[in-house]
Amino acid sequence: MTSDDLEDEILEWAKDYAKKNSWILNPDEKKLQIVIRGLARNQRKFGERYCPCRLRTGDPEKDKDIICPCIFHRDEVEDGGSCHCNLYYRE
Repeated sequence: MTSDDLEDEILEWAKDYAKKNSWILNPDEKKLQIVIRGLARNQRKFGERYCPCRLRTGDPEKDKDIICPCIFHRDEVEDGGSCHCNLYYRE
């Protein structure tokens, strides 16, 4: 799978997830691509879609909390209008 293929796959997954939650993805295409690229990089490097905007501890048990969608995203979108990474936005 090429980098572009993985990024496309993650983007499609993120679109589906956003739609199921009545959210949208970041409308700024450039910023959206940065987050998608970071998720793909972490998938290739660590085997998981770790949030590119949060620090990994190196402890797989603790770090599963920051696999996208992380445990924080729902509250962040509801309270602030977007998640920390600015991937998901309230519609």
